[in-house]
Amino acid sequence: MLNSSQLKNNLWCGAVTNEIPAPHLILAIGRYKMKKFAFIGAGSFAFTRKLVRDILSFPAFADSTIALMDIDGERLSFIKRAVDKIVEAGGYPAKVIATQDRAEALADADGIICTILSGTVDVWRYDIEIPMKYGVDINVGDTRGPAGIFRALRTIPAMLDICRDIEKYCPNAVFLNYTNPMTMLCGAMQNFTNVNVTGLCHSVQGTAHMLARWIGAPMDEITYLCGGINHQAWFLEFKWKGKDANPLIRDAILNSTEIYNVEPVRNEMFLHLDYYVTESSGHNSEYNAWFRKRTDLIQKYCDTGTSWNPGKHAYILNSYLARKETWKDEILKWLEQETVDLRRGHEYAANIFNAMLGDGTMFKFNGNVSNRGYIENLPEHSCVEVPILASKSGLEPIHVGVLPPQLAILNSLNAQCEQLAVEGSMSGDPRKIFHAICHDPLTAAVLSLAEIKQMVDEMFQANREWLPQFKHFS
Repeated sequence: MLNSSQLKNNLWCGAVTNEIPAPHLILAIGRYKMKKFAFIGAGSFAFTRKLVRDILSFPAFADSTIALMDIDGERLSFIKRAVDKIVEAGGYPAKVIATQDRAEALADADGIICTILSGTVDVWRYDIEIPMKYGVDINVGDTRGPAGIFRALRTIPAMLDICRDIEKYCPNAVFLNYTNPMTMLCGAMQNFTNVNVTGLCHSVQGTAHMLARWIGAPMDEITYLCGGINHQAWFLEFKWKGKDANPLIRDAILNSTEIYNVEPVRNEMFLHLDYYVTESSGHNSEYNAWFRKRTDLIQKYCDTGTSWNPGKHAYILNSYLARKETWKDEILKWLEQETVDLRRGHEYAANIFNAMLGDGTMFKFNGNVSNRGYIENLPEHSCVEVPILASKSGLEPIHVGVLPPQLAILNSLNAQCEQLAVEGSMSGDPRKIFHAICHDPLTAAVLSLAEIKQMVDEMFQANREWLPQFKHFS
């Protein structure tokens, strides 16, 4: 894995004010064929702005065409202004186009990034509020369980439409997906299309940096092996200078109330399951049967740090609903800044593109792929999160082997529910959706089968106009 020193050595960025590219950059540009990067769902302002900045920071991509596509014309016009500001600040000879025509954005693209949201926040609220009415207390609902499954049902048709356009207009492109629910969307795309797609998430590198801080280790002295499923992958190895650091992590958790309270759910999982899990406590409390099935457990484990308190679902909904009115102010505030920070961030996408399409510097990262024996005791063809090596040869998933059984049981149950949900979406069979939610760990810990059926029926009715693949819901 590239460490921080290597990444620093590879870093190029212009000044934070307008300037002509340095002579060495101009020479570097001349060695590469001009590339095109398409952003589908470009109106996701924070993601698009950061990822464009990162891509243009590589000399091989400084003269790229950046194609911004979104169905919302107003958001598209704002992100076009933001990207133009980045290009101007870096003195890049890049070309920026904005379009609501997906075919135009994808035509001859080399790399594609997807950050779409299918359905409005007003639809997403049903994913949270309907289960809550039945006693299934969900925090975010963007990954798995009843909320994640219905989000997937709304989004899979849109993702497959995008893939069909990629197959038509840029069949050799590299497609990097940031849209959730990651496992179900990637599972559908990887098993039902020919697109070269992998899914990216922050949780692996974010957790690795957090654990390193807890034990006082510089990140460039840490090595790890992480595998499982998205938002529930496990650090099967976590080493400091080649030595197992898990005893140090355990000591930090047990000896610091502050550290324990930052991640109470994940820390409890580590103390009892022996391996640290990715993604925040708030998310992980949704993916098992242990923390959110009783009010007293929610109060004990889900009221501090990233666990989020019992009323947090309402806070999240209200904050997202409020952003419908405030997003423009946030963008205008950024556009009014005199300078632009062009330093490369910690997202994987630009490094992956550079390895495959740029100077060829190999890059190792954790991504989401269809399981072809990479994790031997998880279901074949389920979507798993494993190390991947990006290079001029393509994306090469790395064999992880066998998960410890206590981890595989939980991963496998969630993976099988997700596979069944994808099958239900592809076949338009609502019975498969009901059965997938029947076995969701949190849902099954709270509700009877009859209650689950009633909840799922109500969720289908609330999502009716967004589910064209289902002809009937009974």
